[in-house]
Amino acid sequence: MEGPFYAKGLRFSCSRCSACCTGEPGHVFLSSSDIKRLSAAFGVGEQTFYERYCRLIDLGDCHAVSLTEKTDNSCEFWGDEGCTVYGARPVQCSSYPFWSTVLASEESWNEEAKSCPGMRNGDLHSRIAIEEALYARRAAGIIRIDRDDAKLPRKLAINRYLGH
Repeated sequence: MEGPFYAKGLRFSCSRCSACCTGEPGHVFLSSSDIKRLSAAFGVGEQTFYERYCRLIDLGDCHAVSLTEKTDNSCEFWGDEGCTVYGARPVQCSSYPFWSTVLASEESWNEEAKSCPGMRNGDLHSRIAIEEALYARRAAGIIRIDRDDAKLPRKLAINRYLGH
């Protein structure tokens, strides 16, 4: 058995070009550990961070917590100097481009690389490192809020998911 197309590794180094942080609308789904890390970086409580920088995205059977976006669709934390929370960025961001959708096939990797100058360049990531990034993203788990809880006021809706 050959293994995945990335069995011999893939090259990637973030060029901080902003292609994945600006432009089209999108979602940066958050885990409770992401909110803990980001709120600590800002020196605010988790509830305050949630109220200032998060929104609920309807996934059909539940809602997920995502970062808000600026009016130009860029990430809330993208600034003139790049990512303002780079050291505390969400797992979704730190694991890019090693996502299951991007690694589904060599074709999907190549398609994504058309919009990311860091892909196929820079550091060689081993198969083990790539799969660790995949598992880290899965293990972090995004916050999923029950449909009924999403109808509650923002402060109440998130409390049980942040462990309060």
